[in-house]
Amino acid sequence: MTRPEMITCIEDLRQLAKRRVPRMFYDYVDSGAYTEATYRANERDLARLGFVQRVGRNIAGRRLESHVLGVPVRMPLALAPTGLAGMQRADGEILAARAARDFGIPFTLSTVSICSIEDVAAETGNPFWFQLYVMKDRGFIERLVGRAHAAGCSALVVTVDLQVQGQRHKDILNGLSTPPKPSLRNLINLATKPRWCLGMLGTKRRSFGNIVGHVSGVSDVTSLAGWVADQFDQTLTWEDIGWLRRIWDRKLIVKGIMTPDDAQAAVDQGADAVIVSNHGGRQLDGAPSSVSALPAIVAKIGSQAEIHIDGGIRSGQDLLRVRALGAHAAYIGRPFLYGLGAMGETGVRRCLEIMHRELDITMALCGQTDIGQVDASILAAADLPADFPHTSMTD
Repeated sequence: MTRPEMITCIEDLRQLAKRRVPRMFYDYVDSGAYTEATYRANERDLARLGFVQRVGRNIAGRRLESHVLGVPVRMPLALAPTGLAGMQRADGEILAARAARDFGIPFTLSTVSICSIEDVAAETGNPFWFQLYVMKDRGFIERLVGRAHAAGCSALVVTVDLQVQGQRHKDILNGLSTPPKPSLRNLINLATKPRWCLGMLGTKRRSFGNIVGHVSGVSDVTSLAGWVADQFDQTLTWEDIGWLRRIWDRKLIVKGIMTPDDAQAAVDQGADAVIVSNHGGRQLDGAPSSVSALPAIVAKIGSQAEIHIDGGIRSGQDLLRVRALGAHAAYIGRPFLYGLGAMGETGVRRCLEIMHRELDITMALCGQTDIGQVDASILAAADLPADFPHTSMTD
């Protein structure tokens, strides 16, 4: 048995998840669109940002706590909305939400989660965020937003970069479905994952809990697949974000922003925060990395709204890098899913412990004691744009 203390980095969790999660669901997490160039660029461009080591400073009493949209957090990190988390581990969204709650950071539930909004609310007893895909059926969307509000969700995260779905070759080759299709290849693979199979046999949650039973004519996986494929709305515009702002009276976050003009448009429609995101390299292959898009967006709207970021963040060091570049907070998807697939709730908690420790140690070695005062001066100047300002953050 693998003990949590033997897991020393996110890569350890990834390797363990690869052994324990069925191929189609592991590949769903660990893949990008087309050639996966943007997926790889997210990690590569972060890793290229070097640190400036400072000594001769009193680094005792370091403070990693912060606030995100007015809520105190143990570190400026949130769990990103991820589809099918409940297929990495039985009841996966509930387990991840509990780990985030206990650690002291936000959890975001996806529209295409396995556990429903009501499931997570009942099992965690803690406010969480809800991510929304805007679909053609506006009546369903209005009801879904109402359900999130009734469940006590404190923020609505609207994803705007999935009007069409990017092609991921691995998902096609694996015949991705929930539950898995009984092909010979999949059955053979499932036979090697007894722990996963036993967990799934012990739960009733095996389909899209936010959709099945809430849409007329959708009663099983086959009808669900057809409905979802037809529902992504290619007519989505900024006016629709304004409509959501009018029917949602809590915090509004817009996810999928990669240009300063789009960031400004989101703010103009009432967004309290934007997430600089290329969907983890799963949509437009060939798009720039999230971190490379961050500085220009900070320069454009940094005084108007909080700027968050996801994509390629695999360590506490990466969290410190994006904080130094002006991001108020960051999100992780794959790292916590590796933890979930590897060890369930314990694995998600271990993921967060690892990142917190990496953040703390790296801050110390950079001579920093307060996450709120970190700025671009901790990064090697040669790795930054020539005109990037060295200004400190404030909470």
